[in-house]
Amino acid sequence: MEMRQLIEALGTHPFVRGLAPHHIEKLAGLATEVRYQDDQIIFRQADVSNLFCLVVSGKIGIEVNAPGRTIRIQTIGEGETFGWSSVLGGRDKQFQARALGSVRGLAFDGAELRAACEADCGLGYAVMHRLLRVVADRLQAMRLQLIDVYTPGGGKQA
Repeated sequence: MEMRQLIEALGTHPFVRGLAPHHIEKLAGLATEVRYQDDQIIFRQADVSNLFCLVVSGKIGIEVNAPGRTIRIQTIGEGETFGWSSVLGGRDKQFQARALGSVRGLAFDGAELRAACEADCGLGYAVMHRLLRVVADRLQAMRLQLIDVYTPGGGKQA
């Protein structure tokens, strides 16, 4: 993907909405287009992975491995992100990501993105603020899934 196309794709993604044009250009210089096929495991829980990805099209299952089974806690799609722990550095993946059909995304090396954020405090604040929202959404999805699994009657009220 050419730089102009990367800038256009980033400019329309909700994660970067509201960023200054020079920040979007900086991110475009770090982005790589990625594609995943149906049922492809992108990374596993506890893997060390450097991937942070903005979903451009398709769906991703965010999953947790439990004894004897895998539990999908959230399905994300176009306009959402996965792999947030890569940006923190030295962290194992908290979840597993699986492609649900054909997926196209824009990927960032977590260490490179973190370095860009450290070099530019304005970019760093904006990215970390957005990442914190992603983490909060993931925790909420996990909480709702736990309620559903562990509430008698599957969390449904009569």
